[in-house]
Amino acid sequence: MSGDIDGKIFVGKSISGDGGKPEYLTLRLANRHGLATGATGTGKTVTLQTLAEGFSRAGVPVFAADIKGDLSGIAMPGEGQEWIVKRCTEIGIDYEPDEFPVIFWDLFGEQGHPVRATVSEMGPLLLARLLNLNEVQEGVLNVVFRIADEQGLLLLDLKDLRALLAFVAENASKLTTTYGNVSPATVGAIQRSLLVLENQGADKFFGEPALKISDLMRVDPRSGYGTISLLAADKLMGAPQLYASFLLWLLSELFEELPEVGDPDKPKVVFFFDEAHLLFDEAPKALLQKVEQVVRLIRSKGVGVYFVTQNPLDVPESVLAQLGNRVQHALRAFTPRDQKAVKAAADTFRPNPALNTAQVITELGKGEALVSMLEGNGTPSMVERTLIAPPAGRVGPISPELRKVAIAQSPVRNVYDETLDRESAYEILTKRAADAAPPEAPAAPANTPAPTQAGAAAGGGWLDGILGGILGTPSRGRMSVGEQVTRQVAREVTNQVTKAILRNVLGGARRR
Repeated sequence: MSGDIDGKIFVGKSISGDGGKPEYLTLRLANRHGLATGATGTGKTVTLQTLAEGFSRAGVPVFAADIKGDLSGIAMPGEGQEWIVKRCTEIGIDYEPDEFPVIFWDLFGEQGHPVRATVSEMGPLLLARLLNLNEVQEGVLNVVFRIADEQGLLLLDLKDLRALLAFVAENASKLTTTYGNVSPATVGAIQRSLLVLENQGADKFFGEPALKISDLMRVDPRSGYGTISLLAADKLMGAPQLYASFLLWLLSELFEELPEVGDPDKPKVVFFFDEAHLLFDEAPKALLQKVEQVVRLIRSKGVGVYFVTQNPLDVPESVLAQLGNRVQHALRAFTPRDQKAVKAAADTFRPNPALNTAQVITELGKGEALVSMLEGNGTPSMVERTLIAPPAGRVGPISPELRKVAIAQSPVRNVYDETLDRESAYEILTKRAADAAPPEAPAAPANTPAPTQAGAAAGGGWLDGILGGILGTPSRGRMSVGEQVTRQVAREVTNQVTKAILRNVLGGARRR
């Protein structure tokens, strides 16, 4: 867009004051994070796309979760729809369609390249949340990870974790003396939770090749635009704990891998987390502390994190305090909670004497927002009622055919598409069990006659063998008619002799 200038992203034009003024997001302050909120249908997704395009145009890689598929159009040039051209005229810029380098990702491998992480990389804290474990179960899970480390057992996929859980259950009494109480019943509860997780498709997420963070930080060599990575999340929303755990894992990996850079001229990468409330719903205190720590410290790694959600109350205050750049779309005050949300949103902005912020929030039209960006030395600007600039890429979803073409032309094609299954905990523990199993009993010699079922049932199996040998009856194999008759005679003789012996023995006993 012609409204962009060096070092800034054009967000829109304010309509308060004398003629309004352009509103910009300063790139060197973009790693101070941000928040975009508003009710459904107020334009949050279009605002997200406008910001993502601005970062990409500045050479900053972007990662965004595409909840409804609406962001996929960013991979195609804009079409200059009537409402887009009209909005450009209203804010005084020329409409220039553009296209951006996009990589499609999907945890299930259906609408993009598969995204995988190993069980070890996820770690016991996030995995416990993913499995919805209680404190006791989480403690046992920590024991499992400890044993894996001490015995050099790689936990790559879910079958590795299952195998190690089974090993811990079998050796619970021995392990209790070293690691504290390890109950087989608790291990069983974890295994059941694991089964539920597998039924949600998480077995496709855990494994190798694991996602390389560097593949989310690509810059297109031809255009110089930052690559936009879109995670297909429409199906993933059916497993909200998996979605939230994946996003938190991604932040943790960035925090661990990236070096300290202070405040760069522009971010190294920017993340947009849509439906952000899922990150915090029912999250245990330890996890919330981890999220707060990562959000607070990751900006020094040059990473900007932007939460997108309907209500500012969805984000804990400790995290909300770290989000400097704000875009607030309309909120509806139908209920007491809605009214509280409106007041909370209004109170987070730097006041503007010309605006009744709380009132304006409920009056905003589609594509309008209250905007306050960091400026100067990091001070929030006064809140302004702003017309948001339209995207330069296509607005709305693209067809499955166009998505397939983009995937086929992706710079990471063939890197993640095939699953790698190397030796890990499952294979090692299976081999150990096989080596420890007792040897099987040797098979009987082939020429040893087997007692017949009839003879054994009559109690005369030994006589049947003797008489069979005398009469020449074969013990196995196909028999002629004569041989069958001979064998039948042997059986009858055996039965008669056996009965006679038993009568004599029992009769003598009774006489005695």
